[in-house]
Amino acid sequence: MFSILRPYIFSLDPEMAHDLAIKSLKANILPKSFFKVESEEILETNLLGKTISNPIGLAAGFDKSAEVYNSLFKFGFGFIEVGTVTPKQQLGNPKPRIFRLEKDQALINRLGFNNHGSETVSKRISSNYPDGFLGINIGPNKETKNKEDDYCICLSRLGMYAGYITINISSPNTEGLRDFHDQGEMKKLLTGMNKIIKEKKIECPIAIKISPDINDNEISKIVELVSSHKIQGIIVSNTTDSNRNNLSDIKRNESGGLSGQPLKDISTNLIKKFYKETKGKIKIIGVGGVDSGESAFEKIAAGADAVQLYTGMVYKGPGIVKEIKKDLISILKKENLKNVSEAVGINA
Repeated sequence: MFSILRPYIFSLDPEMAHDLAIKSLKANILPKSFFKVESEEILETNLLGKTISNPIGLAAGFDKSAEVYNSLFKFGFGFIEVGTVTPKQQLGNPKPRIFRLEKDQALINRLGFNNHGSETVSKRISSNYPDGFLGINIGPNKETKNKEDDYCICLSRLGMYAGYITINISSPNTEGLRDFHDQGEMKKLLTGMNKIIKEKKIECPIAIKISPDINDNEISKIVELVSSHKIQGIIVSNTTDSNRNNLSDIKRNESGGLSGQPLKDISTNLIKKFYKETKGKIKIIGVGGVDSGESAFEKIAAGADAVQLYTGMVYKGPGIVKEIKKDLISILKKENLKNVSEAVGINA
Protein backbone atom coordinates (compact mmCIF):
# COMPACT_ATOMS: atom_id res chain seq x y z
CA MET A 1 0.00 0.00 0.00
CA PHE A 2 2.82 2.41 0.88
CA SER A 3 4.43 1.96 -2.55
CA ILE A 4 1.15 3.11 -4.12
CA LEU A 5 0.80 6.09 -1.76
CA ARG A 6 4.45 7.12 -1.77
CA PRO A 7 4.35 9.34 -4.92
CA TYR A 8 1.48 11.32 -3.37
CA ILE A 9 3.19 11.50 0.05
CA PHE A 10 6.48 12.63 -1.52
CA SER A 11 4.66 15.33 -3.49
CA LEU A 12 3.86 16.97 -0.15
CA ASP A 13 6.20 19.10 1.91
CA PRO A 14 8.03 16.67 4.27
CA GLU A 15 6.67 18.29 7.41
CA MET A 16 3.13 18.34 6.02
CA ALA A 17 3.48 14.64 5.16
CA HIS A 18 4.68 13.95 8.71
CA ASP A 19 1.74 15.84 10.24
CA LEU A 20 -0.60 13.83 8.03
CA ALA A 21 1.01 10.60 9.26
CA ILE A 22 0.52 11.63 12.90
CA LYS A 23 -3.15 12.45 12.26
CA SER A 24 -3.66 9.11 10.49
CA LEU A 25 -2.03 7.20 13.34
CA LYS A 26 -4.38 8.82 15.86
CA ALA A 27 -7.18 6.80 14.26
CA ASN A 28 -5.34 3.66 15.48
CA ILE A 29 -7.12 1.36 13.02
CA LEU A 30 -4.31 -0.89 11.74
CA PRO A 31 -4.48 -4.41 13.21
CA LYS A 32 -1.37 -5.54 15.10
CA SER A 33 -1.65 -9.00 13.50
CA PHE A 34 -0.84 -7.49 10.08
CA PHE A 35 2.75 -6.84 11.21
CA LYS A 36 3.50 -10.15 12.95
CA VAL A 37 6.28 -12.45 11.74
CA GLU A 38 7.04 -16.12 12.33
CA SER A 39 9.88 -17.24 14.62
CA GLU A 40 10.11 -13.82 16.28
CA GLU A 41 11.10 -15.49 19.55
CA ILE A 42 14.67 -15.64 18.18
CA LEU A 43 14.67 -11.82 18.34
CA GLU A 44 13.67 -11.53 22.00
CA THR A 45 16.33 -9.70 23.96
CA ASN A 46 17.04 -7.57 27.02
CA LEU A 47 17.44 -3.82 26.79
CA LEU A 48 18.09 -1.59 29.79
CA GLY A 49 16.68 -4.17 32.18
CA LYS A 50 13.55 -4.90 30.15
CA THR A 51 12.78 -7.98 28.05
CA ILE A 52 11.56 -6.84 24.62
CA SER A 53 10.16 -8.89 21.73
CA ASN A 54 12.78 -7.66 19.26
CA PRO A 55 15.68 -5.16 19.07
CA ILE A 56 14.11 -2.88 16.42
CA GLY A 57 13.12 0.50 17.83
CA LEU A 58 11.75 3.79 16.55
CA ALA A 59 14.14 6.67 17.11
CA ALA A 60 13.16 9.95 18.75
CA GLY A 61 11.97 12.60 16.32
CA PHE A 62 8.93 10.90 14.83
CA ASP A 63 6.51 11.07 17.75
CA LYS A 64 7.93 14.22 19.28
CA SER A 65 5.09 14.93 21.69
CA ALA A 66 4.02 11.38 22.57
CA GLU A 67 0.78 11.47 20.57
CA VAL A 68 0.73 8.12 18.74
CA TYR A 69 3.19 5.72 20.39
CA ASN A 70 0.60 2.98 20.97
CA SER A 71 -0.41 3.05 17.29
CA LEU A 72 3.29 2.80 16.40
CA PHE A 73 3.80 -0.23 18.66
CA LYS A 74 1.36 -2.07 16.36
CA PHE A 75 3.93 -1.83 13.54
CA GLY A 76 5.97 -4.40 15.45
CA PHE A 77 8.63 -2.24 17.11
CA GLY A 78 10.34 -3.77 20.14
CA PHE A 79 10.60 -0.32 21.72
CA ILE A 80 9.78 3.29 20.87
CA GLU A 81 11.43 6.55 21.88
CA VAL A 82 9.35 9.74 21.92
CA GLY A 83 10.62 13.32 22.02
CA THR A 84 12.80 15.28 22.15
CA VAL A 85 10.71 16.80 24.96
CA THR A 86 11.69 20.15 26.48
CA PRO A 87 10.42 21.67 29.76
CA LYS A 88 8.21 24.21 27.98
CA GLN A 89 6.36 23.91 24.68
CA GLN A 90 8.26 25.40 21.75
CA LEU A 91 7.63 25.85 18.04
CA GLY A 92 11.16 25.11 16.85
CA ASN A 93 13.03 26.76 14.01
CA PRO A 94 11.45 28.61 11.05
CA LYS A 95 10.05 26.55 8.17
CA PRO A 96 11.02 24.94 5.83
CA ARG A 97 13.14 22.78 8.11
CA ILE A 98 12.96 19.19 6.78
CA PHE A 99 14.43 18.20 3.41
CA ARG A 100 14.30 14.89 1.58
CA LEU A 101 17.49 13.93 -0.23
CA GLU A 102 15.92 11.21 -2.36
CA LYS A 103 19.05 10.48 -4.40
CA ASP A 104 20.89 9.76 -1.17
CA GLN A 105 18.04 8.07 0.75
CA ALA A 106 18.56 10.70 3.43
CA LEU A 107 16.93 13.55 5.31
CA ILE A 108 18.25 16.86 6.59
CA ASN A 109 16.31 18.45 9.43
CA ARG A 110 16.74 21.59 11.49
CA LEU A 111 13.49 21.30 13.42
CA GLY A 112 14.88 22.57 16.72
CA PHE A 113 13.01 20.47 19.30
CA ASN A 114 9.47 21.47 18.34
CA ASN A 115 7.20 19.76 20.90
CA HIS A 116 4.27 20.31 23.25
CA GLY A 117 6.36 20.50 26.42
CA SER A 118 6.98 18.23 29.41
CA GLU A 119 3.74 18.91 31.28
CA THR A 120 1.53 18.01 28.33
CA VAL A 121 3.61 14.93 27.51
CA SER A 122 3.53 13.69 31.12
CA LYS A 123 -0.27 14.01 31.19
CA ARG A 124 -0.60 12.14 27.88
CA ILE A 125 1.52 9.19 28.96
CA SER A 126 -0.06 8.98 32.42
CA SER A 127 -3.53 8.75 30.84
CA ASN A 128 -2.55 6.41 27.98
CA TYR A 129 -0.40 3.58 29.33
CA PRO A 130 2.24 2.45 26.82
CA ASP A 131 1.67 -0.95 25.20
CA GLY A 132 5.42 -1.56 25.10
CA PHE A 133 8.83 -0.33 26.24
CA LEU A 134 8.71 3.47 25.90
CA GLY A 135 11.72 5.75 26.08
CA ILE A 136 11.47 9.52 26.51
CA ASN A 137 14.16 11.70 24.94
CA ILE A 138 14.71 15.00 26.78
CA GLY A 139 16.48 18.26 26.00
CA PRO A 140 16.60 21.98 26.84
CA ASN A 141 14.51 24.83 25.49
CA LYS A 142 16.25 27.04 22.94
CA GLU A 143 15.99 30.24 24.97
CA THR A 144 16.93 28.77 28.35
CA LYS A 145 20.01 30.23 30.04
CA ASN A 146 20.85 27.09 32.03
CA LYS A 147 20.46 23.99 29.87
CA GLU A 148 21.48 21.72 32.73
CA ASP A 149 18.43 22.84 34.74
CA ASP A 150 16.15 22.02 31.81
CA TYR A 151 17.36 18.41 31.69
CA CYS A 152 16.70 18.11 35.42
CA ILE A 153 13.18 19.57 35.06
CA CYS A 154 12.34 17.07 32.32
CA LEU A 155 13.78 14.16 34.29
CA SER A 156 11.73 15.16 37.35
CA ARG A 157 8.49 15.45 35.39
CA LEU A 158 8.87 12.48 33.06
CA GLY A 159 11.01 9.92 34.88
CA MET A 160 8.05 8.16 36.52
CA TYR A 161 6.33 7.63 33.14
CA ALA A 162 9.31 6.39 31.14
CA GLY A 163 10.65 2.92 30.48
CA TYR A 164 13.94 4.78 30.08
CA ILE A 165 15.08 8.39 29.70
CA THR A 166 17.49 9.55 26.98
CA ILE A 167 19.63 12.62 27.61
CA ASN A 168 19.96 14.28 24.20
CA ILE A 169 23.22 16.23 24.11
CA SER A 170 23.85 15.76 20.42
CA SER A 171 21.29 17.48 18.19
CA PRO A 172 23.11 19.93 15.89
CA ASN A 173 20.03 22.19 15.82
CA THR A 174 20.18 23.67 19.33
CA GLU A 175 23.06 26.08 19.85
CA GLY A 176 25.55 24.97 22.49
CA LEU A 177 23.97 21.55 23.03
CA ARG A 178 27.00 19.58 21.86
CA ASP A 179 29.15 21.46 24.39
CA PHE A 180 28.02 18.76 26.83
CA HIS A 181 30.40 16.36 25.06
CA ASP A 182 33.16 18.30 26.85
CA GLN A 183 34.38 16.24 29.79
CA GLY A 184 33.82 18.97 32.38
CA GLU A 185 30.35 19.90 31.10
CA MET A 186 29.25 16.27 30.86
CA LYS A 187 30.44 15.51 34.37
CA LYS A 188 28.52 18.50 35.70
CA LEU A 189 25.36 17.47 33.83
CA LEU A 190 25.47 13.81 34.87
CA THR A 191 26.17 14.72 38.49
CA GLY A 192 23.09 16.96 38.48
CA MET A 193 20.99 14.23 36.88
CA ASN A 194 22.09 11.69 39.50
CA LYS A 195 21.12 14.12 42.22
CA ILE A 196 17.58 14.36 40.80
CA ILE A 197 17.38 10.58 40.43
CA LYS A 198 18.23 10.18 44.11
CA GLU A 199 15.97 12.98 45.36
CA LYS A 200 12.93 11.96 43.31
CA LYS A 201 13.62 8.21 43.67
CA ILE A 202 13.52 7.77 39.91
CA GLU A 203 13.97 4.12 39.00
CA CYS A 204 14.00 4.14 35.18
CA PRO A 205 17.37 3.60 33.45
CA ILE A 206 19.16 6.51 31.77
CA ALA A 207 20.78 6.57 28.34
CA ILE A 208 22.79 9.33 26.67
CA LYS A 209 22.63 10.12 22.94
CA ILE A 210 25.91 11.19 21.42
CA SER A 211 27.02 12.92 18.23
CA PRO A 212 28.57 11.05 15.28
CA ASP A 213 30.95 13.98 14.82
CA ILE A 214 33.08 13.39 17.92
CA ASN A 215 36.80 12.65 17.74
CA ASP A 216 38.09 9.17 18.59
CA ASN A 217 40.00 10.49 21.59
CA GLU A 218 36.70 11.58 23.18
CA ILE A 219 35.23 8.06 23.25
CA SER A 220 37.15 6.70 26.25
CA LYS A 221 36.43 9.89 28.23
CA ILE A 222 32.70 9.64 27.50
CA VAL A 223 32.63 5.94 28.47
CA GLU A 224 34.52 6.68 31.70
CA LEU A 225 32.05 9.40 32.71
CA VAL A 226 29.01 7.37 31.70
CA SER A 227 30.27 4.39 33.72
CA SER A 228 31.15 6.39 36.81
CA HIS A 229 27.73 8.09 36.83
CA LYS A 230 25.83 4.81 36.38
CA ILE A 231 24.34 5.68 33.00
CA GLN A 232 23.07 2.39 31.60
CA GLY A 233 22.91 3.12 27.86
CA ILE A 234 24.65 4.98 25.03
CA ILE A 235 22.78 5.80 21.83
CA VAL A 236 25.15 5.91 18.85
CA SER A 237 24.34 8.23 17.18
CA ASN A 238 22.40 11.39 16.43
CA THR A 239 22.40 13.16 13.06
CA THR A 240 25.56 14.68 11.59
CA ASP A 241 26.02 18.31 10.60
CA SER A 242 28.99 17.45 8.34
CA ASN A 243 29.72 14.55 5.92
CA ARG A 244 28.18 16.27 2.90
CA ASN A 245 30.97 15.75 0.36
CA ASN A 246 29.73 12.49 -1.17
CA LEU A 247 26.05 13.42 -1.40
CA SER A 248 24.33 13.68 -4.79
CA ASP A 249 21.13 15.55 -4.01
CA ILE A 250 20.87 19.26 -4.72
CA LYS A 251 19.61 19.85 -1.16
CA ARG A 252 22.85 18.51 0.40
CA ASN A 253 23.99 21.98 1.53
CA GLU A 254 20.92 22.74 3.63
CA SER A 255 21.94 23.33 7.26
CA GLY A 256 20.80 20.84 9.87
CA GLY A 257 21.28 17.22 10.86
CA LEU A 258 21.80 14.61 8.16
CA SER A 259 20.25 11.17 8.69
CA GLY A 260 19.67 8.02 6.66
CA GLN A 261 22.01 6.06 4.39
CA PRO A 262 24.96 8.52 4.46
CA LEU A 263 25.15 8.00 8.24
CA LYS A 264 25.07 4.18 8.11
CA ASP A 265 28.79 3.33 8.04
CA ILE A 266 29.75 6.32 10.19
CA SER A 267 27.52 5.21 13.04
CA THR A 268 28.41 1.51 12.65
CA ASN A 269 32.13 2.28 12.92
CA LEU A 270 31.46 4.42 15.97
CA ILE A 271 29.45 1.61 17.57
CA LYS A 272 32.47 -0.70 17.19
CA LYS A 273 34.70 1.82 18.96
CA PHE A 274 32.26 2.31 21.82
CA TYR A 275 31.73 -1.44 22.17
CA LYS A 276 35.48 -2.01 22.52
CA GLU A 277 35.62 0.65 25.25
CA THR A 278 32.53 -0.49 27.14
CA LYS A 279 33.36 -4.21 26.82
CA GLY A 280 29.62 -4.94 26.75
CA LYS A 281 29.02 -3.48 30.22
CA ILE A 282 26.88 -0.59 28.93
CA LYS A 283 23.99 -1.17 26.54
CA ILE A 284 24.48 0.39 23.10
CA ILE A 285 21.60 1.39 20.82
CA GLY A 286 22.71 1.84 17.21
CA VAL A 287 21.09 4.47 14.99
CA GLY A 288 21.82 5.66 11.45
CA GLY A 289 20.87 4.15 8.10
CA VAL A 290 18.95 1.15 9.42
CA ASP A 291 16.49 0.16 6.68
CA SER A 292 16.98 -3.61 6.24
CA GLY A 293 17.74 -6.79 8.14
CA GLU A 294 21.28 -6.61 6.83
CA SER A 295 21.91 -3.06 8.09
CA ALA A 296 20.35 -3.94 11.46
CA PHE A 297 22.58 -7.03 11.73
CA GLU A 298 25.67 -4.95 10.85
CA LYS A 299 25.04 -2.66 13.79
CA ILE A 300 24.25 -5.50 16.18
CA ALA A 301 27.37 -7.41 15.09
CA ALA A 302 29.36 -4.18 15.63
CA GLY A 303 28.22 -4.09 19.26
CA ALA A 304 24.70 -2.67 19.40
CA ASP A 305 22.27 -4.45 21.71
CA ALA A 306 19.40 -2.87 19.78
CA VAL A 307 18.89 -0.49 16.86
CA GLN A 308 16.59 2.39 16.00
CA LEU A 309 15.33 3.76 12.71
CA TYR A 310 13.40 6.78 11.46
CA THR A 311 14.54 7.85 7.98
CA GLY A 312 14.19 4.28 6.72
CA MET A 313 10.48 4.36 7.58
CA VAL A 314 10.07 7.65 5.71
CA TYR A 315 11.36 6.01 2.53
CA LYS A 316 9.98 2.48 2.93
CA GLY A 317 6.83 2.93 4.99
CA PRO A 318 5.55 1.19 8.15
CA GLY A 319 6.02 -2.29 6.68
CA ILE A 320 9.78 -1.80 7.07
CA VAL A 321 9.74 -3.19 10.63
CA LYS A 322 8.19 -6.47 9.51
CA GLU A 323 10.67 -6.80 6.63
CA ILE A 324 13.66 -6.06 8.87
CA LYS A 325 12.55 -8.67 11.38
CA LYS A 326 11.99 -11.33 8.70
CA ASP A 327 15.40 -10.63 7.13
CA LEU A 328 17.15 -10.49 10.50
CA ILE A 329 15.67 -13.86 11.50
CA SER A 330 16.95 -15.36 8.23
CA ILE A 331 20.44 -13.95 8.82
CA LEU A 332 20.57 -15.28 12.39
CA LYS A 333 19.53 -18.76 11.25
CA LYS A 334 22.10 -18.68 8.46
CA GLU A 335 24.77 -17.76 11.01
CA ASN A 336 23.60 -20.61 13.29
CA LEU A 337 22.75 -18.18 16.08
CA LYS A 338 19.93 -19.20 18.43
CA ASN A 339 19.15 -15.69 19.65
CA VAL A 340 19.89 -12.16 18.46
CA SER A 341 21.82 -11.41 21.66
CA GLU A 342 24.46 -13.93 20.52
CA ALA A 343 25.22 -11.67 17.56
CA VAL A 344 26.09 -8.60 19.65
CA GLY A 345 29.69 -7.56 18.99
CA ILE A 346 30.70 -10.62 16.93
CA ASN A 347 32.28 -8.39 14.27
CA ALA A 348 33.67 -5.74 16.61
